[in-house]
Amino acid sequence: MARHGATRAKPQMLLPDTCSILIASIPYQAGGAAAKETLSTSSRAYVARYALGRDYHKLVRQRLDRLAERMTQCLGPFQYRAFSDSAPIMEIEIARSTHLGWEGKHTLLLNRGGSWFFLGELFVDLNFPPDERSAAHCGKCSACIEACPTSAIVAPYQLDARRCISYLTIELAGSIPVALRPLLGNRIYGCDDCQLACPWNRFARIETAPDFKPRNQLDTTDLLELFSWDEASFLSRMEGSAIRRIGHERWLRNIAVALGNAPASPKIQAALSARADHPSAIVREHLQWALSRQQSTQTTT
Repeated sequence: MARHGATRAKPQMLLPDTCSILIASIPYQAGGAAAKETLSTSSRAYVARYALGRDYHKLVRQRLDRLAERMTQCLGPFQYRAFSDSAPIMEIEIARSTHLGWEGKHTLLLNRGGSWFFLGELFVDLNFPPDERSAAHCGKCSACIEACPTSAIVAPYQLDARRCISYLTIELAGSIPVALRPLLGNRIYGCDDCQLACPWNRFARIETAPDFKPRNQLDTTDLLELFSWDEASFLSRMEGSAIRRIGHERWLRNIAVALGNAPASPKIQAALSARADHPSAIVREHLQWALSRQQSTQTTT
């Protein structure tokens, strides 16, 4: 935030002469009964629904580039630049100034069709009339706040990112705070609990585009299977996936925590012990924690 704060408030720093921002939403594989089943099955890995398919950063920007090409055919040449979670942009603030939706209490954009969609922006040096702002329709509902596993939504419209599972499993490079590890459950990449709890997501559109279909069976795979991947396997299987950018170290770190949260199992303990000499100090620390949790659970049961 400190590094890019000024850029967020000044679109011209990203594209000189920016006059308008066109913002679009693209639905992805929505959560539902299958997602909840995976969350309740401790032996399985839970991956945020947006990351099950191909890397959305490139896909959304490609679609926006095609839109710009069509606009050029109609309007003539103009300057533009496409973004999708790829630059410091206040996209929720921009989106809630349009008919696309309102800011939910979980701080995500929300509309009558739910929140299972990506956002993408096209900065242009063309003048367009501003859109009408959507009215908010959360009312007194607090389902998303109550559903957050780590109580990261500290108040309506206020998120403490330091407690958010998406931050802890994706952005955080170091050690996951010990007090929060048991709360991660089997979530190894991101979290959807606030969206799964939202009543508006009952009306979510079902996305059938092949690019957003689950790859590598990430929606049903066991933790031990994913934990067995060496770095070469991880890089190969995650080619073209947003998950690849966290690297193999964080991948193992996250899965180790999930294994530590699983019921006591000789297979899990053997798998953890087999990696006890991993070259990464971060991985070793989380392996030791997970093994200790497994042994403690076995003793109490």
